[in-house]
Amino acid sequence: MIFIAVKFPVRPERAGEWLTLVEEFTLATRTEEGNLFFEWSRSVEDPNTFVLLEAFRDADAGGEHVRSTHFTTAMDWMPDVVADTPRIVNVEVPQDGWGAMGEITPR
Repeated sequence: MIFIAVKFPVRPERAGEWLTLVEEFTLATRTEEGNLFFEWSRSVEDPNTFVLLEAFRDADAGGEHVRSTHFTTAMDWMPDVVADTPRIVNVEVPQDGWGAMGEITPR
């Protein structure tokens, strides 16, 4: 699986609308055959930073995502909304999605 984490620093005056702005992009990505998950969170340290956790079945699925119309559309408007260049971690992981955490189980 290809696992990607991206931090998006958003302009303060646009942060309140970020999740609405990315909604169409998010929903379209989640329908891609090779998408395993695509989830947004807001930083607890900086309310103007959003974190995207996403995963794709393999490199081919990730490539299809980058070539999609919804990806290129998002890349076209995002520079007008981000405050700085997003920071990314992109790695190949030898598993097929989320695994159970071994240190915690419900009592």
